[in-house]
Amino acid sequence: MHIVKKTAGETRNIVKILFIHQNFPGQYKHLAPALAKLGHECVALTLRVKEPSDWNGVRVLPYKLPSRDAQNVHPWLVDLDSKVTRGEACFRAARRMKQDGFEPDLILAHPGWGESMFLRDLWPNARMGIYCELYHEAEYPHLEFDPEFKSRDPEIQPLRIRLKNLNNHLHFPMADAGISPTRFQADTFPAEFRDKITVSHDGIDTQFSTPNPDVTLKLKGHETFTRETEVITFVNRNLEPYRGYHVFMRALPRLLKERPNARVIIIGGDEVSYGAQPPKGTTWKQKYKDEVRPQISDEDWARVHFLGRIPHDQFTRVLQLSRVHVYLTYPFVLSWSLMEAMSCSAAIVASDTAPVREVITDGSTGRLIDFFAGDDMVDQVCDLLDDADALHELGRAARALMTSQYDLKSTCLPRQLQWVSDVMDMTPGG
Repeated sequence: MHIVKKTAGETRNIVKILFIHQNFPGQYKHLAPALAKLGHECVALTLRVKEPSDWNGVRVLPYKLPSRDAQNVHPWLVDLDSKVTRGEACFRAARRMKQDGFEPDLILAHPGWGESMFLRDLWPNARMGIYCELYHEAEYPHLEFDPEFKSRDPEIQPLRIRLKNLNNHLHFPMADAGISPTRFQADTFPAEFRDKITVSHDGIDTQFSTPNPDVTLKLKGHETFTRETEVITFVNRNLEPYRGYHVFMRALPRLLKERPNARVIIIGGDEVSYGAQPPKGTTWKQKYKDEVRPQISDEDWARVHFLGRIPHDQFTRVLQLSRVHVYLTYPFVLSWSLMEAMSCSAAIVASDTAPVREVITDGSTGRLIDFFAGDDMVDQVCDLLDDADALHELGRAARALMTSQYDLKSTCLPRQLQWVSDVMDMTPGG
């Protein structure tokens, strides 16, 4: 099946592709438009929109969750209950599409929210490729990594996590193949499915996330920041322990004292993406601000800038300003923000955890520290800020890795298109 390209004299088969993603386009941001541009009929089913629309050649259709009366569900099954609810709603919307004559040749689904759980029942002859973001492993360091947040009953946690994987196991028999952005993520999956997973990153647009010596940023009430400003950056989707926010904040008082001219820019929301909820009545962001604020003078605190969530073009300008970017994470999904910072040639100080080691080699493309070692983090940041040659070399090597192995247009998108083509060549359900 000619998905990627055709040679002279060949006729391309037009493929009908159904994308399933709660927050479409999500990880299909580049793949879906590329397939539509190749002439394939692309349709997405998602909770994100309220009305049908067109996006970059993709017909985007909404579906709605039903109202449900509250019911008693075992706490360990709440996650599965939510996924089954989405799966049923998605099934009903897909069934209407089938009744209207839509028959996909290929279903590309992010199964993480359960939406694609029943689609094989509708279309048994369609190929299915799933996005394999993570399999929840039930042992250290995937569980109980951070001693500060030990569960009350550690023996219970592995049991609960095993049930959390039921959705993954329901998808394994249905999926013809999987795709995962990193080896770390792919390797969390059990052997029964790991051999079906292709590792291919979603891709970094290195032409957009690129160094810019003339970049400026104006923050309200402050002077304009330029590349001459000593900027240290820290980014999470949401500021929370899973991404080391507590470690960074506790190191902040010393960092500000050691670097009296530095500006610290912190980007991230107030919600929880992963892990436990904060104490009632507060947020993780506020909890650790309150904890460290008494240790920081008003003058130093004025050099700390919380930007919240910001548009991507402004976010990129912040990374282009960054001299040192700090990235901390539990053993978990690797953040795009780290790789975009690398693409912008920021020097990286990052946690020595398994997902990070896939892109950061200590002393080559960044510097690695123990996740919990806030003082070591400060030492490494200060050392780099005092060593222009090391700062430049780490940034150069980080960008070189992104352009050579993770570039969207030259490497990652072609790999994804080839994967789609390979899935189309499979026997459905085989």
